[in-house]
Amino acid sequence: MVVHRSFLALAIGLGLVACDQAPRFTAAEPGEALSGGSATVQRSDVNAYALPSGNLGAARRVDFSVGNSFFRNPWVIAPSTTTARDGLGPLFNTNACQNCHIRDGRGQPPEPGASNAVSMLVRLSVPHSGEAVESVRRLGFAPEPTYGMQLQDMSIPGVQPEGRVRVRYTPVPITFADGFRVELRKPELQIDQLGYGPLHPQARMSARIAPPMIGLGLLEAIPESAILANAKAQAAADDGVHGRANQVFDDASGQTVLGRFGWKGGQPSLDQQNAHAFAGDLGITSSLHPTDDCTPAQAACLGAVNGNQSASEAFEVSDNIRRLVLFYSRNLGVPARRGEASAQVLEGKSLFHQAGCQACHVPHYVTRADAAEPELANQSIRPYTDLLLHDMGPGLADGHEEFEARGQDWRTPPLWGIGLSATVNPRGRYLHDGRARNLLEAVLWHDGEAAAAKSKVLRFDANQRSALLAFLESL
Repeated sequence: MVVHRSFLALAIGLGLVACDQAPRFTAAEPGEALSGGSATVQRSDVNAYALPSGNLGAARRVDFSVGNSFFRNPWVIAPSTTTARDGLGPLFNTNACQNCHIRDGRGQPPEPGASNAVSMLVRLSVPHSGEAVESVRRLGFAPEPTYGMQLQDMSIPGVQPEGRVRVRYTPVPITFADGFRVELRKPELQIDQLGYGPLHPQARMSARIAPPMIGLGLLEAIPESAILANAKAQAAADDGVHGRANQVFDDASGQTVLGRFGWKGGQPSLDQQNAHAFAGDLGITSSLHPTDDCTPAQAACLGAVNGNQSASEAFEVSDNIRRLVLFYSRNLGVPARRGEASAQVLEGKSLFHQAGCQACHVPHYVTRADAAEPELANQSIRPYTDLLLHDMGPGLADGHEEFEARGQDWRTPPLWGIGLSATVNPRGRYLHDGRARNLLEAVLWHDGEAAAAKSKVLRFDANQRSALLAFLESL
């Protein structure tokens, strides 16, 4: 192979050698260990996801700590002497954000015999014909008429919970070229003890576990132009990968804008993501999401006492508390890489690129100079996502549409910090519904636009599988 001298010098500097159009990495790239740039945190224990950005000054950490308290501590039923955090319900899934994002990390599906799902919610919708109704315009889907936009399995006294969520699994075997066999598990949702009658006959149910909270402010600071450039580059490559940016409703501006948060990219900003989670998961209203998820069939829910702060503060979470929670969620730091220069990890990184995984899990960006917080600006980050929607095949499909996301579409999740996920929450699971118990299972569920990449992975031998997993666990 003939390599131009200028390219060879660059390749040596970056620690890679090109071979058959796929790079082979022989050394760590400069700054590669700092996944979040100077906001990276140097911790790899059970609290690795719970630290403020590494470049957050002492004075700014006060607001971070206050925001953390509202994220971590339970909300209570109104009326209460705890007026700053009352108003829980009437219907809800949990009483604290931290119960879902366990130690600011990943959630899990309910265990057999569990009384409620806690860190997994079930999104509900029904088919619509694109009619210009307010719910479709604002939410991107038509809620189930009796139970609303998600099933809430807990409630305050005097209000009936909506139902109970259970999950059972069917084994799905898959075999590598060398005969190594992995048994995946396909989930089947079961909802019983329905409190308000049967679900709509065409109801769609989408299970969602809570994703990790790390680096969200940095993702928000990625330039929109860089995300759209990812879609353009994938279209030009014409290799079967063709990501699309979701276009969603922004509650604050009333405009259609790019979506980048949520499993289907259905939220445009962290503030809106937080406000919708307060409303849907805890039953807490805000000026950005002023109503509870009560339907006309739920009279007790509609008539329940709320936790409005005062006559002048019409919502249960004040704008100031929402600001503090936003500051907290923007500034949770990303853990540093571990072992990124080891031979096995570098081999796994080469195999990651050889399989084509980086087409969607785009490694590198530089954040905007005008980021919402100064600590997040001009950072060289490595989140491993394109923030685009991709058709992941029928095996992962939930049938739930969300703005321009179709039933088989999912936004590429970031991979940074994923190697510490099991350390932070040993019971945490992977993929949108927690079906994957480990990283190898998560890889093997890829299909659709990722089918070619998975096909290459299935040809890996034992050493190559170990190297690929070592790379992922180093992130």
